[in-house]
Amino acid sequence: MPFYLMRFSYTPEAWARLIKKPEDRREVARAVVEKLGGKLHGFWYGLGEHDGFVLIEAPNNVSAAAFSVGISAGGSLRSAETTVLLTVEEAIEMLEKAQGLPYRPPGASS
Repeated sequence: MPFYLMRFSYTPEAWARLIKKPEDRREVARAVVEKLGGKLHGFWYGLGEHDGFVLIEAPNNVSAAAFSVGISAGGSLRSAETTVLLTVEEAIEMLEKAQGLPYRPPGASS
């Protein structure tokens, strides 16, 4: 199954609720991703542009998108971004496929 990295940031209201009543949000994320047939591999908080990071494994892009949209629909996030992660082997395969593509930049000779 493919891996996905979700970066998110809470709204000020969500932070206020967590300060008032701290809780482990991993279990909420785990329940959602498992319902979609995936697996939660990690959940971290950070300092900087994003408040948190979630690493999941999901059956496909549709399931990963449903995870992101489903979590975002709750209204506690001010932003959420999901990135499909490629294994090294997949990246090498991608590079090999890109070798023979007939693309040329605009204005370049054919």
